[in-house]
Amino acid sequence: MTVETISIKNIKVQQNIILQNIFNLASTQNPDAAQIQQLTHTLTKTVATIENICSNLQITPANLTNSSRKLYSWFKFLTNEQNLQLHLISTYRVRQITQQILSAHAQDAVEVMIAFTNLAGLYQGKRSNKVISLKINEGFINASEKVFQALVYCTIFGKSQESTRLIRSFASSEEYSSVLLDLDLIAEVIAENPQGNFYNLNELFDKLNYEYFAANLVKPRLAWSQIKTYRKFGHYEPARDRVVISTTLDSASVPKFVAEFVLYHELLHKHHGTKWVNDKRMVHTSQFRIDERKFKFYAEADGWLKKLTYNQSL
Repeated sequence: MTVETISIKNIKVQQNIILQNIFNLASTQNPDAAQIQQLTHTLTKTVATIENICSNLQITPANLTNSSRKLYSWFKFLTNEQNLQLHLISTYRVRQITQQILSAHAQDAVEVMIAFTNLAGLYQGKRSNKVISLKINEGFINASEKVFQALVYCTIFGKSQESTRLIRSFASSEEYSSVLLDLDLIAEVIAENPQGNFYNLNELFDKLNYEYFAANLVKPRLAWSQIKTYRKFGHYEPARDRVVISTTLDSASVPKFVAEFVLYHELLHKHHGTKWVNDKRMVHTSQFRIDERKFKFYAEADGWLKKLTYNQSL
């Protein structure tokens, strides 16, 4: 039986309210803790309302229309304290950059609206005589100052070759795709079965744990996902202690060492954790990269993944 997709009434109205709330909070580098708590309560209540609607209809959020599902995932993403904190920091940084650029170019005072959200594209920038509106894909919350400047410049002055290069380069990074996969997995229904059609994640883990972690790494939850990603074939979710591997790799045409390498990469995320440097989340530290290259077939596996990425982009 095919389940009809459901649209949540007034979900975009709620999104706009939350975006304005976030923008107001991000006027200072250190927002009021009580106001952040109130925002978290609003987000949690919104998520619970949507989940109750789904439950009453005997569906899951995966059965929502694309627009409703994307907003539900975004609301739930921000109920995580770390994600919300990073979101607020990034919004504040872009606000500051926008004002600095306007001042440096002696631009007349205009109304500014900055928003990070779960967009289909990379960003939406609009400029008029009175208003500057910049909506940025949530994937950019880990971006550098230069990337934020490029987004603002494109909105205020129009696209340039260098700004476009900076924006597209970050959009091709794992930092960007990790956030998008986080969002996708929120509404995705995954059967947590480590046994694929060709490879068993439990068996791969046991082998990798023995060879690279001296059998000391506690096994996370392991699952195959149907989600098709552009440049990323695995993901580690710290909150769930879960590694999800794309079924693209569960194929007779993909060598076993390629699936092993992707799983090894995600296990390194569990092993190393997240480091914060100057309010920026660092998941690929120099030590992470050193350990990554210890994989026996690193060059071969890296070549295979680049080929898979190229084929998917055709």
